[in-house]
Amino acid sequence: MIGEAALRALLSRMTPDEKAAQATQLYEAFFDAVLAEGAPADGGGAVFDPTGPLGDLRIRRATVAAAGSVLGSSGAARLRRLQDAYLAQSRLKIPLLFMTDVIHGLRTVFPVPLALGASFDPALVRSCARIAATEAAASGLHVTFAPMCDFCRDPRWGRITETTGESPWLNGLLAAAAVRGYQGGDLADPSSVAACMKHFAGYGAVEGGREYDETDISERSLRALHLPAFQAAVDAGAALAMPAFTLVDGVPAAASPWLLRTVLRGEMGFAGVTVSDWGAVAELIPHGVAADRGEAAEKALRAGVDVEMMSSCYANGLAPLLLADRADPAQVDEAVLRILRLKDRLGLFEDPHHGADEAREKAVVLCDAHRAASRDAAARCMVLLANDGTLPLRPALRRIAVVGPYAEAAHLLGAWACDGRDEDCVPLAEALRRRLGADRVVAAPGCAALDEALDPDGLAAVLAAVRAADAVVLAVGEHPSRTGEAASRTDPVLPAPQRALADAVLDAARAAGTPVAAVLYAGRPLVVPELDDRAGALLLAWFPGTAGGEAAADVLLGDREPEGRLPASFPESVGQIPVHHDRLPSGRPSADGFSNGYQVGYRDRSFLPRFAFGHGLSYTTFAYGAPSVDRPALWQEGEGADAAVTVSVAVANTGPRTGTTLVQLYLRDLVASVSRPLLSFRGFERVRLAPGQTRRVSFRIDEPMLRFHDDRMRFVSEPGDFHAFVGPSAARLSDPVAFALRAGRPDRAAGGAR
Repeated sequence: MIGEAALRALLSRMTPDEKAAQATQLYEAFFDAVLAEGAPADGGGAVFDPTGPLGDLRIRRATVAAAGSVLGSSGAARLRRLQDAYLAQSRLKIPLLFMTDVIHGLRTVFPVPLALGASFDPALVRSCARIAATEAAASGLHVTFAPMCDFCRDPRWGRITETTGESPWLNGLLAAAAVRGYQGGDLADPSSVAACMKHFAGYGAVEGGREYDETDISERSLRALHLPAFQAAVDAGAALAMPAFTLVDGVPAAASPWLLRTVLRGEMGFAGVTVSDWGAVAELIPHGVAADRGEAAEKALRAGVDVEMMSSCYANGLAPLLLADRADPAQVDEAVLRILRLKDRLGLFEDPHHGADEAREKAVVLCDAHRAASRDAAARCMVLLANDGTLPLRPALRRIAVVGPYAEAAHLLGAWACDGRDEDCVPLAEALRRRLGADRVVAAPGCAALDEALDPDGLAAVLAAVRAADAVVLAVGEHPSRTGEAASRTDPVLPAPQRALADAVLDAARAAGTPVAAVLYAGRPLVVPELDDRAGALLLAWFPGTAGGEAAADVLLGDREPEGRLPASFPESVGQIPVHHDRLPSGRPSADGFSNGYQVGYRDRSFLPRFAFGHGLSYTTFAYGAPSVDRPALWQEGEGADAAVTVSVAVANTGPRTGTTLVQLYLRDLVASVSRPLLSFRGFERVRLAPGQTRRVSFRIDEPMLRFHDDRMRFVSEPGDFHAFVGPSAARLSDPVAFALRAGRPDRAAGGAR
């Protein structure tokens, strides 16, 4: 590192135009064209005018020649050449930053983040992020736009696939794990990349699940639900933050000093770089809060946006704003200095190529060890939603029919798969053939695409395969292109042709007495009563990544146990959305989930989910005893601030094989200054037991676990009575055990976003 004094000296030599360029991030295509031609020696003002949408930016060649960062490219050889060409013509020799979206893997793709949430395993998330960072850094990247810390309860929103679920507390654990995995112990390590947490904040609350639409979030909901994962990422050392596209209290995040300066930097303690989302600064104009690009630049800078991604408000507007005294020179300098500090932390002034190394890239990208890790992660994230004994498939089965569009489909990667390729994936039927032999597995997709009308000949072939089989694996799901950004759906169900195929297969199997195990590929919670009601087993494979086909075969055959648990509730109908475990109590509660006159609920359907948060079965069965507490209250006479209540429960394996259960802890604050959730998820322990084995599992409850934002928005605990619940899901919990929090501790936390 060259240090703070050298960075400030460098800053003092920069012109206003160079500072504006340093705060601008552009797509690689700009650099390819301009640097190939050679930048004007005098910094010339000619406009670079590519065709297509990029031409709308009206970026000057001099801006490209001094820009601070590059978006959306990877490859060691390519980025080394680009860095060298850039530095060769650069006046101040400030290296470029290379950034892209390495969301759940570079070339080795892991399960989508929502699936990783189903692992309930911070160590696994950290390991996957570490492998992704190793591949990304070797391929020349310095920054990944991950983890996504957004909170969402609406499966209509396509980007729910990038979240880790509906529990703010679990989201925080996994966000911190991802940051630590990407960044390692030192950003200068050539196997590390800087993590950019996104999207700050409230993006997951878009109305109706509509991408980019308005949000309406109370400050209490913002602090209680949307900020905890960001706070955890900040505490883990996240180097960058990306403001959301969307509004907070009527103000776009990229124009909100309260959000970015008061909350993010002041209350939460974030000291890193903020980078706008694609075009978000210019989008202040259609939001209706800026009249032109100059005003957009002025508002974004005042709010605290350091880097403008893919719009030219800073590039063309900051210098004129400074001349007109409409921009604070100190705010410009602080933004540029933060960018320079990040480059210094990455060691780019000493080694502009960081970890970019063609030989290392070839050795680590999609290597055998990484592919094995992808397979392991995929198996650990799969959730067995239902099972009547159909799974695992019996070894003695002579013929297995794998039917449905995902029998032979290789698009298993999900949204934001970076450099992942479908050809790296092994389809489910092929994975089973490799395990059992081609003579025992027959594939009959029935249709080539996921949502095309059924071909009569194809359907006939499917039904013939079903009738001739000893067991059927029905492989269905949504297409990856229907998840992720700009992929909102009004009706998160299987496409109609697949529902028709499922009905036909299940009818034929029932007539033949053939068991059916359904495998569901998805990037969001889906409404799938046609599978849950009729298939003997339902395995949620998610979008499992590069080795997902092999992992699904491992689980179906019983070589791997389904260890995943739902991080987001699956609704019973679209009309229930949002449905989640941490509802607030109603003044007229329903005892059974149905409205009865003047009670909360619906007359035609329960408001409870089809599959609740935390749900997931094993290949064995477990019995939970009644939980107990070791003491009635926290902070009894003479105790210190580290006092705790311990809740414990006996768990026994009552089934025929060794298996794993996820023991879960939920809390309820019975009376408080504001209404508190019926259930707050606050602990878990994965327990592996042999048949007949019993283990006692304990959870420590201390005062910080009981804090919340009170009626004056202070982050405190309040004395009173509490209930603790233990069980295998939010829908299968013990009777509560009671404990109390006594008054009298003077050192309880107050205020802030935590």
